[in-house]
Amino acid sequence: MPKLMTIALEKRGVSCVAELLEKDAPRTCEAVWRALPLGGDAYHAKYARNEVYTMVERFAGEEAGLENPTVTPIPGDVVYFSFPGGMLDRAFKEEKNIHELPGVIDLAIFYGRNNLLLNGDVGWVPGNVYATIVDGLDRMAEACNDVWRSGAVGERLVYRRHES
Repeated sequence: MPKLMTIALEKRGVSCVAELLEKDAPRTCEAVWRALPLGGDAYHAKYARNEVYTMVERFAGEEAGLENPTVTPIPGDVVYFSFPGGMLDRAFKEEKNIHELPGVIDLAIFYGRNNLLLNGDVGWVPGNVYATIVDGLDRMAEACNDVWRSGAVGERLVYRRHES
């Protein structure tokens, strides 16, 4: 039986269901599954395009490393990024109140086409595709677009084990 997560934008009252890709990203899936629930302030990407994400403290004893990586996520991809503290610039870390952490995990969902994970400061930023949205992508895409247009202030992106 596949493992499922509910991913929610709490303030907007919208959620979707994602299936973990355990055959493609087993280490990432295991780490995330063990750590659920996870969540925090929601942000909309500035450069990657159609992405909403949250940053959380590192939660795995050992990093998963790259598996099932992409730099061109498609709609419905749920992606895990691990950033060492030195990779993120000071202003960005202070803005997101993560400046005290040695590194962070970025948990992202992609809701539209034509995404490109290219950062002008460091180059390509591959992430692990560890789940795919199997229900509610249309509703979540509308809510994510609203985060882009209306702002993310007060919004939280939360990942939980799906209850059937």
